Amino acid sequence: MNTNEIARIAALVGEPARTAMLLALMDGRAFTANELAVAGNVTPQTASRHLSQMIDAGLLKVAKQGRHRYHRLASEKVATMLEGIMQVASLNRPPPAPILTGPKDENMRRARMCYDHVAGRLGVAIAEHLTAQKAIILEDGSGQITEQLSNTLAPINMQLDQTCMNSRMVLCRPCLDWSERRYHVAGQLGRQICQHLLKEGYLRRKASLRTLWVTGKGATGLRQWLGDELWQHI
Repeated sequence: MNTNEIARIAALVGEPARTAMLLALMDGRAFTANELAVAGNVTPQTASRHLSQMIDAGLLKVAKQGRHRYHRLASEKVATMLEGIMQVASLNRPPPAPILTGPKDENMRRARMCYDHVAGRLGVAIAEHLTAQKAIILEDGSGQITEQLSNTLAPINMQLDQTCMNSRMVLCRPCLDWSERRYHVAGQLGRQICQHLLKEGYLRRKASLRTLWVTGKGATGLRQWLGDELWQHI
């Protein structure tokens, strides 16, 4: 074991601004450099330098989406290390306030359109459910479906349109959610799920608005499908 490398990692984590940035990322979300600058109470220029050092050390990784760059913890091992430090430190003060991202409108934060698929807390919950059921595999920039998908969609009476399998459009891909900073499902699968939920009356949408409203039927059906643990966070 290289003691110099251990010391380097410890020094990176131990700097207060970097510590604050890492703690802001502990909930699994991804943030821009400017957002992490706010969390670390430093200038964007200083934050950029800190982030570069942590990326080089393997503490963080970057996800590019459009013109934006989002930073997140590089792995579960990094989160486990931070949790261990937090336990040893035995912090007796409340955690820092979470970073608020995305729209301020609570309805939009709950469920909205992201181009042609479902975003917001509902979109993320759907992605987490499909992932937990091993129906899809989402990785940075890519996604794939598995043979479990049909069974996972069955409770909402949905079948994947097989014509999309031969389409040039991407079948399944992760899309980093604007407000939640976790992945929701895009691609053909995301579009078909959105269309199905609207057609079957689980969701409704007003013309020209991105907000999606969960109907009474949707609240019952989606809660049964996703489970209480995910539903309570929507």
